[in-house]
Amino acid sequence: MHLIDTIRKTFVPIHKEGYPFIAIFAAVTLVLGYFSGFLLWVGALLTVWCIYFFRDPERVTPIDDQWVISPADGVVSAVGPAVPPAELGFGPEEMTRISVFMNVFSCHVNRSPMRGHITLIEHRPGKFLNADLDKASSENERNGLVIETKNGTIGVVQIAGLVARRILCWSKVGSDIDAGERFGLIRFGSRVDVYLPQGAVARVAVGQTAIGGETVLAVFGGQESAPVVHIS
Repeated sequence: MHLIDTIRKTFVPIHKEGYPFIAIFAAVTLVLGYFSGFLLWVGALLTVWCIYFFRDPERVTPIDDQWVISPADGVVSAVGPAVPPAELGFGPEEMTRISVFMNVFSCHVNRSPMRGHITLIEHRPGKFLNADLDKASSENERNGLVIETKNGTIGVVQIAGLVARRILCWSKVGSDIDAGERFGLIRFGSRVDVYLPQGAVARVAVGQTAIGGETVLAVFGGQESAPVVHIS
């Protein structure tokens, strides 16, 4: 059983959005291989990377309306006050922003940080600067969600990066969403910002590695209960 579990965890599911890209990489590899054995190996490695990029593993999400869960895999690149993008409708006041930067080796499936009701989804065109830069929050192409939760209204912003050229969001305005539930994906290398109202206390630091759907980024209130989880 241990061997079966190991195999199951190693070969995680691939998101359906990745199938066309994997097919393209594989086809190009075959063409390159016709001309050169070296190029065949290069193409094969890139195809393996493409498969790895579109992985969509199961995650064990803590269930607690007081907890803010990481919306993405990656490194925490910013924690602190910031004015949210104007299209979210929060006004000019600063909110607590926690940013998670995804490189080209991170899992790029995005998940809701909290349970709630989606009241707004707004896309904004923009630049494709390095998503790790602070100004990427206001200048890069992005897609923002506003979610009403039991602890107030939060914002979640998918930000395109230097390589990423496509933001996907399959959630709809007016729908309910669970913490850890998949709502989108960004191709290839990007960032997700979470904007939190007063009362949220950050539980991560810049440079810390976050796991989407599992890592607790912040907590509302002063008390924490025993964790209950679900697998998604």
